[in-house]
Amino acid sequence: MSDALGRPDGVRPILKWAGGKRQLLPALRPFYPSDFHRYLEPFLGSGAVFLDLWNLGLVRGRQALLSDVNADIIGCYRMVRDRVEEVIESLIALEAGHRERGRDHFYEVRDGRFNPARQGLTKEGGGYTPELAAMLIYLNRTGYNGLFRLNSRGSFNVPAGRYPSVRICDAANLRRLAAAFGAPGVALAVRSFDEALDGAGEGDFVYLDPPYAPLSATASFTAYTAGGFGQELQVRLQQRVLGLAERGARILLSNSVAPEVRDLYDTRLARQAGFRARTVAARRPINSRAAGRGAVQEYLISNVRPPARPAR
Repeated sequence: MSDALGRPDGVRPILKWAGGKRQLLPALRPFYPSDFHRYLEPFLGSGAVFLDLWNLGLVRGRQALLSDVNADIIGCYRMVRDRVEEVIESLIALEAGHRERGRDHFYEVRDGRFNPARQGLTKEGGGYTPELAAMLIYLNRTGYNGLFRLNSRGSFNVPAGRYPSVRICDAANLRRLAAAFGAPGVALAVRSFDEALDGAGEGDFVYLDPPYAPLSATASFTAYTAGGFGQELQVRLQQRVLGLAERGARILLSNSVAPEVRDLYDTRLARQAGFRARTVAARRPINSRAAGRGAVQEYLISNVRPPARPAR
């Protein structure tokens, strides 16, 4: 199987994630700087943008600081990086169980194995094992719409999805992902975006994909991070973004076209800092109602000037 550019050896994300950017990569690529010192991605999620940069050769040989507040993501990726063959072995067994027992197997893994094993997980992602990483990948790929959701007790409670067929273990892609995450200069950490952005500045390329500001009271992506990501944090992020631009960082940010996002980035202050807010069409597959999964507009906000289009 090939990557988004048609290369057979490209690395693809192993997790589905709310607001994942794989489908938007063609729109994002014009905003990748041709030269930069470090790459920072504080809302890692599925890692689609980092992996696109990796496949394009733009981060090889450079520092890449990859982080998220979700300890399960980082713990899983560290196990793929450090113990990929054990993750593959566990995934093969999980895939066999799913082929035999389907939904019964899903709930047995979720409630009888994954949630009890997560009790020892630290806030920094410590305590993850290859078996836990394999279970997270399995539950993510077979659960409803690829959601990650915890209840008030901290237990993963996403129901089984309805897929006629699903590929659970792609060993070759897992090994390629292990090589990307294990490359010199690439670091994985559990951090808030504030912590991750400390020290960023001149020569850095920063991609920011925060939980989107909701377009309505019932359409919110903020539930995928502990404590949510409300307007106060959206404002705090905008302040950090403007400060990074003043220090010479090149920034690309994606968000919804909610009015509060427009009021933060489509303003005179943001334009004076070099930012332009552009809209692109995207599809949001994660919605409780099928009618809400169609095309929507999203913001791409950047102080990187894309190449001029040739005149027709």
